[in-house]
Amino acid sequence: MAIVVTLSNHWKYQLGKKLVDVSGDTFKIILMNDSFAFDKDAHATLADVTASPSAELATNYGYTQQDKQLSGGTWAENDTDDKGIRTFDDVSWTASGGSIGPTGSAVIYDDTTADKTVVGCIDYGTDYTIPTGASFQITAPVISIA
Repeated sequence: MAIVVTLSNHWKYQLGKKLVDVSGDTFKIILMNDSFAFDKDAHATLADVTASPSAELATNYGYTQQDKQLSGGTWAENDTDDKGIRTFDDVSWTASGGSIGPTGSAVIYDDTTADKTVVGCIDYGTDYTIPTGASFQITAPVISIA
């Protein structure tokens, strides 16, 4: 299955109103359980995506809720694809003492905004359970603005 990335409509609104700063804000990424289904209209804020106690994976076995900050990377113009692209460094979790997951998606949010604006969701297209000693990595997560 293919990986699908969907931006939230609230993110687009916040961007248009200049209430987010793609270059300067702090972005975080969280892992969602295997039954989470992203809704680009309803999942506008971190509180929206974590409203169900079981939506985000529980802090356990090498995963800690809402602690993984995206860092590094670059902000560039891509004239070939008519986009602005903010690319971050790879992010990973290593399972220890038990398995992490199952997870079917990850959500990126802007931790700087007052409402913790959800940027969007990366749906892996399949579910993953990370066994003890193994790592789960998302390579170069990207915010793409077309």
